Amino acid sequence: MRAARLIKMVLLLQSRPVMTAAELARELEVSERTVTRDAQALSEAGVPVYADRGRAGGYRLVGGYRTRLTGLDRGEAEALFLSGVPGALREIGLEDAASAARLKVSAALMPSLRDASRTAAQRFHLDAPDWFREPKTPELLPAVAEAVWDDLRVTARYRRGEEETVRELEPYGLVLKAGVWYVCARVVGPGSFRVYRVDRFTAVDAGAGARFERDGGFDLPAFWDERAAQFARSVLRAEVVVRLSEEGVRRLPHAVGPVPARAALEAVGAAAGRDGRGWVTVTLPVESEEVAHEQLTALGPEAEVLAPEALRERFARDAERLAALYRP
Repeated sequence: MRAARLIKMVLLLQSRPVMTAAELARELEVSERTVTRDAQALSEAGVPVYADRGRAGGYRLVGGYRTRLTGLDRGEAEALFLSGVPGALREIGLEDAASAARLKVSAALMPSLRDASRTAAQRFHLDAPDWFREPKTPELLPAVAEAVWDDLRVTARYRRGEEETVRELEPYGLVLKAGVWYVCARVVGPGSFRVYRVDRFTAVDAGAGARFERDGGFDLPAFWDERAAQFARSVLRAEVVVRLSEEGVRRLPHAVGPVPARAALEAVGAAAGRDGRGWVTVTLPVESEEVAHEQLTALGPEAEVLAPEALRERFARDAERLAALYRP
């Protein structure tokens, strides 16, 4: 434990011209007295740590000392590529590895480039969860992440509605979509690839730690894009006919989502079907009449439902109730 802390202290001093005892204590999560003892231990071991006293003082390395302990191990190197997603790193247990990797890279850089990580962090930040949602880390996410990293075959119990199923899986990759974690896995036996929500796992067992051999042709980003598009199409099981104003056309993707909006508008073309008022009639794919009612309500007077008749009547009743509420 202390050896790792001493190495980290050297790397910190190598990456910055000078650091106060308070700064080192905060970075190392120890007391300033422990920093003093560690600096003395490094000095006795031949590392030229020098303490400047006074208000502007602190600890620094003298004589251009450079440690060779800057090589990244495999886990740190992999975590470094995910370091722009700090929340995700924390949830899958890689925060410490990414921190160590960034520190080693910073220590290996030329002095003029050592502030690159700080300046980049102040300019770019990825906030993955959706708005107005309190993201909750799935309890079994660390176990699934470990299986993904180590290519471990797992036996997983998965909740579907009120039922639970058991699957033997080869987990290939994790995807964080709008604050929800998914695992892309190959089902042992059928050999097909499927997508599972991690928060619906009720048990994950790696057993004896048996490893599986990855399919070298599997491309996680391409697989996810294809499955996401299939899912978006599969849930659109019904259709409604709607007249839209120009403002309604503009707002349609925000109300119903880009996939069904694009399908509806591309079917009629840019100008086809527009009447003298500039309104356009489209056939809109939707999940259900219930969902369509909720989504199209957001368009207010910029949309008129023409079919099915039951949905049109529902909007007519809504209009009557609104008129009664706002009637003088």
